Amino acid sequence: MSSAQPDWAAIDQDPRFQALHKKKTTFLWGLMLFSTAYYFLLPVGAAYFQDLFKIKVWGPVNVGILFALSEFIVAWTIAGIYARRANREYDAMAAEIVRDARSIGGAK
Repeated sequence: MSSAQPDWAAIDQDPRFQALHKKKTTFLWGLMLFSTAYYFLLPVGAAYFQDLFKIKVWGPVNVGILFALSEFIVAWTIAGIYARRANREYDAMAAEIVRDARSIGGAK
């Protein structure tokens, strides 16, 4: 009992798949660039802005420690932003392509 396989090359050439891939890639590059820049602010700040990072905020907690902890908050926020965008836009686009996958380019 064999089921017809979708034409993967035709799916790849489908304008809807191309649009999904372009939207998702553009969005992910933006998130990646932001997160990389934010990540490198910590070592750059610790090296070149030591006076700022040494400012005490509360007890032994200083700006440097708070900035380091903010890295976790930023990472989780970025993950949440991506998940929300994927659920709202990309999943709907992908579901439409999956629904029509066997008919795109004709089944083999």
